[in-house]
Amino acid sequence: MSRLLRRLQLLVVGLVLVVAAFSTGLSFLFYLVYLTILVVGGAYVLTRLGLSDLEAGYAVSQLSGHVGDRLKVTYTLRNTSRVPKLWLEVHNPTSLPAGLPGRAISLGSETERSWLVRTPLIRRGHFRVEPLQIRTGDPFGFFESSAAVGTGVTVVVYPRVEALPLWKLPAANIDGSHAMPERTLQTTPLATAVRPWAPGDAFNRIHWKATARHGDIHVKEFDLEQTADAWIILDLDRAGQVGRGDESTVEVAVRAAASIADKAIRENRAVGLTVNAHRLAQLPPDRGGRQHLKIMQLLAAVDGDGTSPLSEALVATVPRIRRGMTAVVITPSLERDWVKPLATLRSRGVGCVVVSFDVGEFERFISDDTPRPGPAAARPHEPVEPPDPVAEAARAQRVRALRHALSEFDVTVYTVHPGVALGAALAS
Repeated sequence: MSRLLRRLQLLVVGLVLVVAAFSTGLSFLFYLVYLTILVVGGAYVLTRLGLSDLEAGYAVSQLSGHVGDRLKVTYTLRNTSRVPKLWLEVHNPTSLPAGLPGRAISLGSETERSWLVRTPLIRRGHFRVEPLQIRTGDPFGFFESSAAVGTGVTVVVYPRVEALPLWKLPAANIDGSHAMPERTLQTTPLATAVRPWAPGDAFNRIHWKATARHGDIHVKEFDLEQTADAWIILDLDRAGQVGRGDESTVEVAVRAAASIADKAIRENRAVGLTVNAHRLAQLPPDRGGRQHLKIMQLLAAVDGDGTSPLSEALVATVPRIRRGMTAVVITPSLERDWVKPLATLRSRGVGCVVVSFDVGEFERFISDDTPRPGPAAARPHEPVEPPDPVAEAARAQRVRALRHALSEFDVTVYTVHPGVALGAALAS
């Protein structure tokens, strides 16, 4: 709008000068008319030549990453003409929370400029990096020329994966709780016994120390690894979510699901996933890199906007969980209606683990990076609203009732607190 107003003002001034010059015949006014034509014409020609013979492009280092990574974007501009480019404004419109900083540069004749921009990935989700925008103009601001270069790309930011060194799922008991380990002819890390050699045994199974001690050839026997596949049920029902920013129950729950799935897949377990977000989404159990990618892509897109309770998600998932698996329920819910479907799994020989949240602490917790109004210096002195003792007592009673209901079925429960690393929260 300001540029259009400036052009209108220039047109009015030019008309006034022309009328005054021809009306009065003064040479000074004719000099001003010629100077105006020269300045405006030169500005127009300079703007038209600003983007001619210009080559530009950008390259994104990766189209996916985890929260905490840095996205690298390389820009290149090349002037192939002998006319210098005095002013070029280069920027990428993007929906990334941290943005991509633009740059104003000048290019000499037949020169090239390249630079690298690093931007942090601070929030999970799907984001767009639009085509490169290049803009130029004249020093007086009368004219402007712009161009779009390249095509836009989508950057997927996965949730941050935290290390869980002490987190362990219970081993599968396919044949009962007291089943003996199954022997195998394959070579596994579990060498548990030594026996005399028999025809057909491979030479790489010979136990040389036992052979030297007994005087006869002895070979090692191996057991199958007792690993349990996992099915993660992530509760994103909006009714139970509290907190804000990176330390809300939604974000911490998504990080917990991503970390547990990552550890299980690295242990060569099959992992399934159920999420009751905007719609009920289920991934059948599988192992390997493809399943890891599917889980991360799903967790990058979900939000705490679910409309169905955890009990319905469990009822929809129970028929899919087979004996010998472990169900990992991640939920901030304090209701007890989902304990009954979980008890059904326990009776079928399915291990159950619950990752719960201290909802009261999450409601009161405000992290340092949470945006709040007011100057930063005043934040430490902000008044903290005291918790309602009646509400706190009611919540504590609901927590005790839920813990008691879960303990009746011998369900392992881990409690996550805000500001505490998941590796520490899931170790005790």
